[in-house]
Amino acid sequence: MHNGGDGIMHIPGISDDLFIRGNVPMTKEEIRILTLCKASIRSDSIVLDIGAGTGSLSVEAALMAEKGHVYAIERKPEAAALIRKNAAKFNVEARLSVIEGTAPDAMNKIDNYDVVLIGGSGGNISEILDVITAHINPGGRIVANAITVQNTAAILDYMKQNDMYEYESILIQASRLGKAGAYDMMIGMNPVYIITCRVK
Repeated sequence: MHNGGDGIMHIPGISDDLFIRGNVPMTKEEIRILTLCKASIRSDSIVLDIGAGTGSLSVEAALMAEKGHVYAIERKPEAAALIRKNAAKFNVEARLSVIEGTAPDAMNKIDNYDVVLIGGSGGNISEILDVITAHINPGGRIVANAITVQNTAAILDYMKQNDMYEYESILIQASRLGKAGAYDMMIGMNPVYIITCRVK
């Protein structure tokens, strides 16, 4: 793993157990790798991470955007504190700002961005997408992770009605090796829709 300051591009995939966790949901390593690959973050990208949780995506995005900046929006104080701790642990606090609040209102402090990661929307996905559409830079990308069919449908419906974007979606079901007494078995994780939208 690189700290982003040595000129070597960070490759996504920090092990989950290296993050400070608490009781806050975290985007798991397998989903995080795919999400960040779909995001196409450049070294100078301005990234917005909505519903940042523990900050695992924010931290890895900040490691990739060594000349850019990441804004992590999180409404829960416990999670916001964890993001700051993880940013400090991985030496990216200078280029990772935590904004405590609920999207879309908390997004009004940032004017333009290249990449938007959406992990949680608090039921405000259409309003959030409206603000993103008004402020995202040409060629920008939105990568949304959704676990419910309803949230996935809401995002896809929005994209169908807005010809500003090209979009695609994949459904990922990952499993990890776990113990079952003296045996090893694969234990499934929650399936996740990864929706990638690109400004034409």
